[in-house]
Amino acid sequence: MASPDSSCYTVVLESSAEYPSTAELRSGLEKGSDEVKLDTLRKIVISTINGNPQPALMMPIIQYVLPSRNKQLKKLLHFYWEVCPKYDDNGKLKQEMILVVNAIRNDLQHPNEYIRGATLRFLQKISKDAELLEPLVPTCRSCLEHRHSYVRKNAVFAIFSIYREFEHLIPDAPELIYTFLVAETDSTCKRNAFVFLAQCAMSKAVEYILNIYDTIPSLDESLQMSIIEVIRLDCKSDSAHKSRYIRCIFELLETSSHAVKYEAATTLTTLTQNPAAIKAAASCFINLVIKESDNNVKLIVLDRLESLRSKHGHILDTLVEDILQILSSADMEVRRKAMSIILSMTSSRNVEEVVMFLKKQLLKTQEADFEKAPEYRQLLIQSIHVTAIKFSEVAASVVHALMEFLGDSNNPSALDVVSFVREVVEKFPHLRATITEKLISTLSEIKSGKVFRGVLWILGEYVETTADIPSTMREIRKVLGEIPILASEQRLLDAASNDEGAGEEGGEDKEKEKEKASASRPRVLADGTYATETAYSSTTAARLEAVKAASKPPLRTLLLGGDFFTGSVLAAALTKLVLRFAEKSTDVAAVNVLRAESMLIMTSIIRVGQSKFVTVHIDEDSNERIMNCIQTLSELETQPAVQEVFLKDTKAAYSKMLGAQEKLAADKKASEATKATIVQVDDLLSFRQFTKKTADDAIDYDEDLGRATGAGEQQEDFMSNLSRISQLTGFSDPIYAEAYVKMHGFDILLDVLLVNQTANTLQNLCLDFATLGDLKIVERPSVFTVAPHGFQSIKATIKVSSTETGVIFGSILWEGPNLSEACVILNDIHIDIMDYIKPAYCNEAQFRSMWTEFEWENRVNVSSPVSDPREYLKHVMQATNMSCLTPEGATSGDCDFLSANMYARSLFGEDALANLSIERTEAGGITGHVRIRSKTQGIALSLGDRITMNNAWDTSNVR
Repeated sequence: MASPDSSCYTVVLESSAEYPSTAELRSGLEKGSDEVKLDTLRKIVISTINGNPQPALMMPIIQYVLPSRNKQLKKLLHFYWEVCPKYDDNGKLKQEMILVVNAIRNDLQHPNEYIRGATLRFLQKISKDAELLEPLVPTCRSCLEHRHSYVRKNAVFAIFSIYREFEHLIPDAPELIYTFLVAETDSTCKRNAFVFLAQCAMSKAVEYILNIYDTIPSLDESLQMSIIEVIRLDCKSDSAHKSRYIRCIFELLETSSHAVKYEAATTLTTLTQNPAAIKAAASCFINLVIKESDNNVKLIVLDRLESLRSKHGHILDTLVEDILQILSSADMEVRRKAMSIILSMTSSRNVEEVVMFLKKQLLKTQEADFEKAPEYRQLLIQSIHVTAIKFSEVAASVVHALMEFLGDSNNPSALDVVSFVREVVEKFPHLRATITEKLISTLSEIKSGKVFRGVLWILGEYVETTADIPSTMREIRKVLGEIPILASEQRLLDAASNDEGAGEEGGEDKEKEKEKASASRPRVLADGTYATETAYSSTTAARLEAVKAASKPPLRTLLLGGDFFTGSVLAAALTKLVLRFAEKSTDVAAVNVLRAESMLIMTSIIRVGQSKFVTVHIDEDSNERIMNCIQTLSELETQPAVQEVFLKDTKAAYSKMLGAQEKLAADKKASEATKATIVQVDDLLSFRQFTKKTADDAIDYDEDLGRATGAGEQQEDFMSNLSRISQLTGFSDPIYAEAYVKMHGFDILLDVLLVNQTANTLQNLCLDFATLGDLKIVERPSVFTVAPHGFQSIKATIKVSSTETGVIFGSILWEGPNLSEACVILNDIHIDIMDYIKPAYCNEAQFRSMWTEFEWENRVNVSSPVSDPREYLKHVMQATNMSCLTPEGATSGDCDFLSANMYARSLFGEDALANLSIERTEAGGITGHVRIRSKTQGIALSLGDRITMNNAWDTSNVR
């Protein structure tokens, strides 16, 4: 039914210029041209909207503007009749409105179809005034027979608006529109008429569908969409025509319109759970994704397909090959979404076909013109990784193919391959020999230090036979080059100097060279100071740079470039190989040869790291690590505990990490499988629940609208509301004010209670708010009058646009004695950003990538009397709403230091990363720091402030 509030259809800009008087407006209406009348009438409309209706000008408007034939004036007149007061003080229709109704009737009979159609549209806006509409009903009915479709389609909706509000004015409207619909030929008019029947006479709409049942697939798209909507609504009441509806929907799946296909497929899944119907709907969704050009539409349809798969996975398994075709899309988001569906549908029956297709796609990414090849290659490698671990029968066929990409210039793809190979080697022992052999042969192709470290770790852990260990050492020597490194590099430099010296001719040339070497010239350094550069020093530096730039084996290049972390990993791998060889071999001489060679390599790395041939000198950590390895090899027989650490503990730690990841994935899957809606035994029973097992949940747009507007939200309890109340003024102020602050999506709702504590009436009271941060006041409160000791409730809405600490401040103004202005300043309201930050999860690679990319960092120093580092980690997670990405196994055990990564996302899509690094002091407290990174400054500062404010929690708790 109609709402008692008047609707607003038009927004008009209000000018800040001085408003003219009534006489000036009347003069403009009487004597002005059409342009002047337009401007004058516009000012009158704005005045009326702002509460000054100018009733004395209604008759001049009727006299001088209503007879005009100007179409712009007629349109603006419709705006005026919409907002002007049509009733007198007694609630009766004004006499002047009789003339207006007569003019409207004339316009409804006007020979120009535009004027007729515009007038019919105007009638929809005044459909709540029965006295105005009653004389116009016969003319509206006659417009249904007009020759032009623009008039007819607006006539249908005009009759719809009148019938919906005042059914008695057109009691035969359903029959009238049904007759019109049967005889109509224009598609838009038919659609409007059918919408009328669907809203006001469902039985007539169903009758029409049954009458045109055979021609539905050939109808216009808009009418087909309306028919699908009626079918969905009719089936809510367990329609007897359900079987015919299903056949009709099946036929609509083959139409050319993508919108009709989507709605038909969605509706089909709500009508039946028949496997053939579910498969047909899924096939329709897949075809839509492949043929649709809009990526947003593709993502929406893929979401629907994922929802369908989660409920009917076993039925859709045979369609996985069709879904694979979606990977041909150029958009990476579409590819990722499709890949997640493919991985969830992969089973032992189709895994070989899926892996074969992914391998072909992987080869295509090596083509020069392939779009977004590096990102797509990484996605394919990760997907093959997941599939091979899940289905062991395909692991052997893909692992060798993936190892071809270890030398890939795209570092993330190569790292994903290393991660995959490492997991396969651990889980499938029968593949270790062939995988390690392949890894050894690809060492010369690897370019990245991270990839080298992963491969060296695998070789150190899983090369186990006495025959393979020496061959592994030989291949490592090849990618390392001549040993010792320092001596060989020095020889190259000396050779370069000798070659240059041998090219000089005659003693005279030597004398000139000496003179040239002794000459000097000033050179400006980077800091602005001067230095003397001789030709001799310049030549020496040039020779050194030439030696550094010479072509070298890949591992040697990394070491000379300053990557000594890779050097320490190489030392650990060599130590493991020697220890394992010594454990399994009885040939003491061979053991000593390997040990001596390994120690030579390690000492060579340390020596060259301290020389002029490296870009960056060796760091203390890498130096100490390599020295520990040298010491372990020098005490080969005397330290069995150290040997156990190298040979067993590192592999056991990796196995434990894999087990923890599998347990986490299994727990997540189990929690999703057991998730169910709990219904109490005394809850009311809805009969629609009985149909849930026969079809998917129907799409209820009314329910969705209720959720979107907050109508279906659960009410908060009383204590929760009290915790959100902020006191704005003191008890001794003339006005006491307090505000209830509620977060609602992206809005902040302020419900302010004002109490007049004086014996005077407070007139023109205004509550004025202002904001700091990314907050914007949507609507400002009106002006009020508050009685003595009276109450006034005022509501205000504030829009939030980012996760940044916001402050709301303001004042209350009113007229005091003798019209003087009185004022009370309000306390500030600080917005809690934690309402907008939610825990989230990302993998280690994503975390590292974002950590490198984000430019804003906030470092917060930590000093707390809490003695347990893990307890402090839980406290920080609770204070910041962040989730811990570091596995629980990595933080377990008794240790004096703790490092953990945390991650969260805001409602605005902002990522927040944090790294906690703390240690336990000798006094029993905790010291360290928290580093927070984000793409924007606001969230980094806000989370840092949150941690700083909560540091007081530690002291109070301990005390």
